[in-house]
Amino acid sequence: MPVLIRTGAVALALAGLALGGCKGSAPDANAASGPNGASAEVDKDGKPIKKVDAVPVEVAKVSRKPISASYSGTANLDAPGEAQVVAKTSGVMVQLLAEEGDQVHAGQVLARIDGDKVRLEAQRQLATVHKLENNYRRSQELLKQKLVSAEASEQIRFDLESARASYALAQLELSYTNITAPISGVIAQRMVKPGNLITLNAPVFRIVNNSHLEAALNVPEREMARLKNGMPLHMVVDAVPGKVFEGRVDRISPVMDSGSGTFRVVCVFDNAPELRPGMFGRIEVVYDQRQDALTVPRIALLEDEGEPAVYVLRGTKVARVPVKIGFSNGELAEIVSGVKEGDQVVTAGKVAIRDGTEVQVIGANATTTPVAAAETPKK
Repeated sequence: MPVLIRTGAVALALAGLALGGCKGSAPDANAASGPNGASAEVDKDGKPIKKVDAVPVEVAKVSRKPISASYSGTANLDAPGEAQVVAKTSGVMVQLLAEEGDQVHAGQVLARIDGDKVRLEAQRQLATVHKLENNYRRSQELLKQKLVSAEASEQIRFDLESARASYALAQLELSYTNITAPISGVIAQRMVKPGNLITLNAPVFRIVNNSHLEAALNVPEREMARLKNGMPLHMVVDAVPGKVFEGRVDRISPVMDSGSGTFRVVCVFDNAPELRPGMFGRIEVVYDQRQDALTVPRIALLEDEGEPAVYVLRGTKVARVPVKIGFSNGELAEIVSGVKEGDQVVTAGKVAIRDGTEVQVIGANATTTPVAAAETPKK
């Protein structure tokens, strides 16, 4: 009985195979069943080949824009118009007429030192001058009458001139009790207080002229032929975000520093009240400009292998295209050859792609690409 059952099962299986052969041809040896019954490619061993998903990237169009060639560097601002005000005489500080932050002009009185002693000395010298003037006048009259010698009259004249010089010196010493500003600017520091005993040549104030500031760049020698006096430049500082300060190249050093291989370029900034000495600035000196250059974002450039190149979008894949670069600045690079206006170049996702990689564009420049739906097997 068991033999009969096994024989019947084999007969039914053979019949099913024959019936299947009548309904359609045999399946391809290089195909395998995929999801939802769809066929998927297989390798020579009959294993399904895993399909690689498209790599998401961001692209930007090659377009024509103005671009400038420039040299960028950093430097600290310095005030060439800076002076330290010192006391030209000694005494007690009796009055302060200016404070830190005040705008002052040259010759303005900033403080006063007690000058009573010097004033009395000047009065004494003046009295001596008056006495000798009278003596000299009488000697001249007596000389005409030949009652005194010419030598005696000349001696009185010499004494009078010496007294006049002593009086002028006392007047000068009295003027030193008024401490004045040697230059115009803003008071950056005050070193004394009222009642302090001020000694000769003691520092009292520090004045800085903020209306004219300088910054010195140490530029590599390869840039020496490009930079000239009077060239415009731009500067940004962290202390004043969002504002660009305009300046110019004032002077260029005629000698090269052999140790560093650089030369000194002094940049000036006038009438910028927001700037202060000591601020750190990022400076860009513009030495050439082009108004209609073919440009790409600098982040699109591939410079890892020496020759500059970009990934250009070709349909759903990318192609590595060598390019020749012209001017470049912080954001843009000029393309002399290799791509044309309107081409789309990859700006983000470059590290995950190679020449011929299938990509999917995302971001602001993404376009909708129709994708063929998988066929549903007929029932």
